[in-house]
Amino acid sequence: MKLFTSDHKHAYKQIRNYLAGRFVGATRDEALLEEVLKCLFCKVTLNENGYDGRGLDEIAIAKTYRNVFSELKRSLATVFSGDEEILLDPVSIAYVDDLLNQVEVENPLRDPFGDLYEVFAGPTIKGKEGQFFTPQNAVGLLISLVDLQPDERVIDPACGAGSFLSAAAKHMMKLGMPREEIVNHVFGIDKDSYLARLATCRLAPLMKTQPNVYCGDSLAWTTETNEELPLEMGNFDVVLANPPFGSKIISASVDVLKGFDLGYKWKFDSKSQRYIKTETLPKNVPPQVLFIERCLSLVRPGGRIGIVIPESLVSGKSYRHVVQYIRERAEIKAVVGMPESLFKTSGKGGTHTKTCLVFLEKAESSKNGQSKSVVFMAEAKWCGHDSRGRLIEYDDLPEIRKNYSLHTKGRRLEPSHLGYAIRQTDLVDNILAPRYYDLEVAAELSALAKTHHLMKVSDLVSSGLLQITTGHEVGKLAYGTGPIPFVRTSDISNWEIKIDPKHRVSEEIFLGLKQKQDVRPGDILMVKDGTYLIGTCAFVTKYDTKIVFQSHLYKLRITNHDRLSPYLLIAVLGSSLVRRQIQAKRLSQDIIDSLGSRIQELVLPIPKAESTRNMITQKVERAINERIEARELTRQACEDVLRA
Repeated sequence: MKLFTSDHKHAYKQIRNYLAGRFVGATRDEALLEEVLKCLFCKVTLNENGYDGRGLDEIAIAKTYRNVFSELKRSLATVFSGDEEILLDPVSIAYVDDLLNQVEVENPLRDPFGDLYEVFAGPTIKGKEGQFFTPQNAVGLLISLVDLQPDERVIDPACGAGSFLSAAAKHMMKLGMPREEIVNHVFGIDKDSYLARLATCRLAPLMKTQPNVYCGDSLAWTTETNEELPLEMGNFDVVLANPPFGSKIISASVDVLKGFDLGYKWKFDSKSQRYIKTETLPKNVPPQVLFIERCLSLVRPGGRIGIVIPESLVSGKSYRHVVQYIRERAEIKAVVGMPESLFKTSGKGGTHTKTCLVFLEKAESSKNGQSKSVVFMAEAKWCGHDSRGRLIEYDDLPEIRKNYSLHTKGRRLEPSHLGYAIRQTDLVDNILAPRYYDLEVAAELSALAKTHHLMKVSDLVSSGLLQITTGHEVGKLAYGTGPIPFVRTSDISNWEIKIDPKHRVSEEIFLGLKQKQDVRPGDILMVKDGTYLIGTCAFVTKYDTKIVFQSHLYKLRITNHDRLSPYLLIAVLGSSLVRRQIQAKRLSQDIIDSLGSRIQELVLPIPKAESTRNMITQKVERAINERIEARELTRQACEDVLRA
């Protein structure tokens, strides 16, 4: 895999390490960030004026920076106070200037101010607040989806360091809007004063004036109490946002929750087949849920919303009422699934949380959610950097942008994970995750119809041929209390159950669960919940029946081996086409992914030819038996060592 060596963050890391060892009086990253921010601000201005520091000594470079900063303080008095100065010594300023030559400030694909914050703020600070800043290519795709126009008013109610606002301003400039007019069209809010100031600093060089960035809590903002946010709600043309997300973040007080429909609990009404708002307030509502409602309240009817949200919000069962709320108040125009590496900024920094880019258009009035329009969907596998934050050459986002453009022009798209259309009436259980609707898999299954029986798991269950149950949890206090293997998801590998699982439980616990779990030879254990292990299977042999298995595992049992062999079934479950279905049907929860009851939706391609079925069955049976016998022989040899 090819890595790109030019990286803003590498330059910033060098600056940070240098200053941390040299800058006397302030070694905290926040203080160092302030100084580098001043220098970056000056560098932007100098570059615009054709500055070239080559040939200048350290004193001359420092003097140039201080003169520019003095001018900035006068022209942008609300950004920098009059008594502020660059506190770095001339040698440090010259070092920073040299490293900033590696930072492509005007490169639209990079975000120098965002990268600066990523390096200096640290993953611990950001993670606690759910602050994970959107890469520029994802920002650009979302702006492209909403088709931002230069005469429109755009707001980001959780603007953070201002990546969406900066990109929106640059986009308007590119479309011909005069620089001095942009300030009246771009607005931002963030409750973190430091981030609001950082957003102000990155916008000021573009606008040459004080930007409209406010420090305030946009969730606590109401039309009656808007002293700190002198803006009118409901009249913006576009909302762009990547709100903080996380189920453990306290997003609002009880009084604030009362102001949101989604601040209350909702329950499913079987009569109307929809979710109904109750009068009960939960202990907490994740911020991403409340921001959905806030974004809808900010735009005018017909206004557009481009938002980054966790996939769990558009796929998890506990959030189905949120999707219903969206569908009753907006047209869903596009949903683009992002790879888990999108917000990985380094090997340790960032988060693996899977997200989606969602484009909505606010309806003129509430509707019943039964729109006949279509939704553009895509699932990106690559986003321009890997899981360690390193730039790579693979990026699906440009192709997705191209396919969306074709979609808006009425062109029919061939089934592809990089862009396809699905009717809103075909959405299942308010699930919006694009990977759930894998049209490529559907096409491949259809192509097998002549040679295979396409058997849905739910049909096998309803006919009584297949039984599916789950295991039980015993609690951490039970670990190590006896000799009985407690089989967890990590103990399932290569069709085997680990002979030496990490945890064992007592005979008493085993006997208490023996009848409920009823493990027999020929059963198949399959990982139900987790991350990359979901769908992994193990075949239960005669040596594996004295176990307790956890609730994150299914137990699959074929009731008539003459009709369907469990050896054939485990091979089918491991086939690439079924594995891809499992990947599509596993959906994000707040903490882990889960296949859940969607195992019933899997379509199993069973060869029609009896000879093929027999050949596969014999091959799998032989492989499992030989492997297990070898395993048991090894285990027995280890025990024989201690015998007299």
